[in-house]
Amino acid sequence: MAELAVDKHVKYILAVEKNKDSFESVVMDHLRMNGAYWGLTALDLLGKLDSVNVDEVISWILKCQHESGGFSGNIGHDPHILYTLSAVQVLALFNKLDVLDIDKSIVSSCTSCFAQVSKLDITGLQNEDGSFSGDMWGEVDTRFSYIAICCLSILCCLDKINVEKAVSYILSCKNLDGGFGCTPGGESHAGQIFCCVGALALTGSLHYVDKDLLGWWLCERQVKSGGLNGRPEKLPDVCYSWWVLSSLIMIDRVHWIDKEKLVKFILDCQDVENGGISDRPDDAVDVYHTYFGVAGLSLLNYPGLKAIDPAYALPVDV
Repeated sequence: MAELAVDKHVKYILAVEKNKDSFESVVMDHLRMNGAYWGLTALDLLGKLDSVNVDEVISWILKCQHESGGFSGNIGHDPHILYTLSAVQVLALFNKLDVLDIDKSIVSSCTSCFAQVSKLDITGLQNEDGSFSGDMWGEVDTRFSYIAICCLSILCCLDKINVEKAVSYILSCKNLDGGFGCTPGGESHAGQIFCCVGALALTGSLHYVDKDLLGWWLCERQVKSGGLNGRPEKLPDVCYSWWVLSSLIMIDRVHWIDKEKLVKFILDCQDVENGGISDRPDDAVDVYHTYFGVAGLSLLNYPGLKAIDPAYALPVDV
């Protein structure tokens, strides 16, 4: 079995950020905030977060904040809840949540920081049925429920939304196979399952999950190569090493898969010469799959990696 090419992956991640004219940088321009979260969290798990200039990162993040409090994917773009969570997660990585504006008059009961991002861009996005919209345009998705709950939990402000309604909406998206979809009646998908299980974990509501039924659906995502897919009859993909594995850990059913075969699959997806991890062996690498490959290995207790929390998707020490 190959070993994790730590130095090569660090070099690759740093190169993606520095080379603004590369194809990868250009096509990711609108979601650079997500890319920053993927790359920086991977570096932290690898023990190499000190390879970046903290002040430059924080300065750029604050330039992406809008008057609404929410963050955009890059300077000059519209704010969205997807990018807002990534911004808060990166600030948490560097222990810099205190740079966010605090509104003490609105949040008198909060003992920690409470940013405008929470008050205006997240609590205001909860709908009457408990669901969350991603932005002012109103798209609803269980991804946004997880993001809102995770973000507010990090900011110690979970009490600023109607948690009971949020949980109720998530449960309305549960299917007969034990999985969850993006909206009620939506097909079960490993990514949506992570969002729903993660949100339920953060709100202390995992007792609503049929752990055996869901665990069976999730463990069936492992194919002969050892990799995991997101839905039945699909090809394996490194990113599901996170979406599936984290969910199995949260419901205490991770022992139902072959961990050693999954480790081998992830390591086989490395570019050992230039760094980076791809979705499947011999495909082109990208920072997204690099992060989820490293995060998956962390969940599998791969030697030398920091431990990652399966619900917050941040290193445990953070």
